[in-house]
Amino acid sequence: MKEQFKKFLNEEQDPKAIEKITSKLNDLLMKGEEVGYIAVQKKPAITVFPDSIVLTNKRIIICVPKNLGLSMNFTDYTWDDIEAAFVKENILGSEFSFNTNTDLSISIDYIPKIQARKIYTYAKEQLDLLKNPVIISAPTIETAQPVVEEIADVEDEIEEVETEEVTNYAEILPATTPSYETYEPIQPTQTSAPTSTGDRKLSELSKEELFDKLQNYKKLLDNGLIMQGEYDAYKKELLSYM
Repeated sequence: MKEQFKKFLNEEQDPKAIEKITSKLNDLLMKGEEVGYIAVQKKPAITVFPDSIVLTNKRIIICVPKNLGLSMNFTDYTWDDIEAAFVKENILGSEFSFNTNTDLSISIDYIPKIQARKIYTYAKEQLDLLKNPVIISAPTIETAQPVVEEIADVEDEIEEVETEEVTNYAEILPATTPSYETYEPIQPTQTSAPTSTGDRKLSELSKEELFDKLQNYKKLLDNGLIMQGEYDAYKKELLSYM
C-alpha cells in the first residue's frame, strides 16, 4: 500500500501525513475502491498534524488528526451526495470546497495550489462520469441477418423441390382411388371324364386303366393345366368306377 501512494508525494505533500493516512486507509477502502489523489494542508506556521483530503473513485474522505496525531477522524461523502466542487486560489495556498445535495458546504483551506488543482480536476471528472455514465453497448453481429436469409432461401428451395416431386407423382398416379375387386371361388365344371383314349366308357375300363387316368389328372393339376376343382370332380367320378 505504501508503494502505491508514493506517487502522491510529487506536489509537496507531507510524507509523514501521507504515511499516517496510508496506514489508516488499509481498513477504510471498500472493494473495488481506488485512491485517485491525496492532498495535505500546508499552513504558514508549522503544522504538526495537518488535515488531509482523499479522493477515490467512490467518495471524498476528509481526514482530521486528533489527540496529538494518535487518532484520526474520518468523514466521507459519496459522489452521489456531492452537487458541485470548487477551488479558490489565495495568496497562501488554495481553498477546496464542495456542496452536497443537502446544502451542506465543506471546505479545506491552505491546500497547495498544485494539489488543489489536482483534486478539483479529479472531482470534476468523477461528477461528469456520474452525470454522463459511459454505456458500453454489446457488439452487433453483422453476419446474423445474411445467415438467416440464407437459411430462408434453403428452406424455400426445399419446399419447391418437394412440391415438384408431389406434382410428378400426381401425374403418374391415377386420380381416382383404386377399387378392390372381389373374386368368387371358381366352381368346378361338372364334366364327365372322357371314357378312354378312344370312345370307351369309364365303366368298361379296368381298375389299372382308371388308376392311370387318375395319375394323369394329378400331373395336369401339378403342372397348372387344370384347376383343383376340376381335378376333384374327375377324381370323384373315377373312384366311383373303381
